[in-house]
Amino acid sequence: MNWQVIGLRLGSGYDIYHTKGKLLNNNLLSNKNTLFGKFNYQFFNISMITIISSTNRPGSSTLKLAKIYQQKLKEKGVEAGILSLAQLPDNIIVSDLYNKRSPEFEPIQQIVSNTDKFIFLIPEYNGSFPGVLKVFIDACNFPESFYDKKAALVGLSSGKYGNIRGVDHFTGVCHYLHLNIMALKIHIAAINKEFDEDGNLFKSDTIKFVNEQIDKIISF
Repeated sequence: MNWQVIGLRLGSGYDIYHTKGKLLNNNLLSNKNTLFGKFNYQFFNISMITIISSTNRPGSSTLKLAKIYQQKLKEKGVEAGILSLAQLPDNIIVSDLYNKRSPEFEPIQQIVSNTDKFIFLIPEYNGSFPGVLKVFIDACNFPESFYDKKAALVGLSSGKYGNIRGVDHFTGVCHYLHLNIMALKIHIAAINKEFDEDGNLFKSDTIKFVNEQIDKIISF
């Protein structure tokens, strides 16, 4: 069995960055200061699912929900990685748009390229999806990053509509990318009231629909 997944720990957030196919080359792995900064390295088995925490906000509810999705997938026998947009390069709009590629973004691009299914957790920002999510999409190689792959969408908000409009907006972007969107979309309103004191989901309806969506993305 090949172990080809790089786990990265940054600050208080924990993300699994993974790649499949061949291992990252030795130069990429050895150039740690340039590529990854002050990360700890861990190795995991390959996963074909990547959960995108679609905000760069520190300590976000989106990242908290991403970890819950990851755990629930694990309970169903499926390993998944988390890619938090908080770990994008700070200067991405200069370094990685318009056919540019920085060493800092290269391992992120490899994660995207080698993912078969995505779960996008999308918070509501100003009535739509976060701008950093669009920048991330624009920075990825086109069209191969998302073309003819599969994705599930989850909207969340502090208000009462669960980012319905933002998920609809992002669905249009996905259609342009030829990214196949699963029919079941979840909208979680008042996200700050969805977690118990241990950071777990506790409302029966939310748990029911999250589990249903996870089952469907596994078989999608």
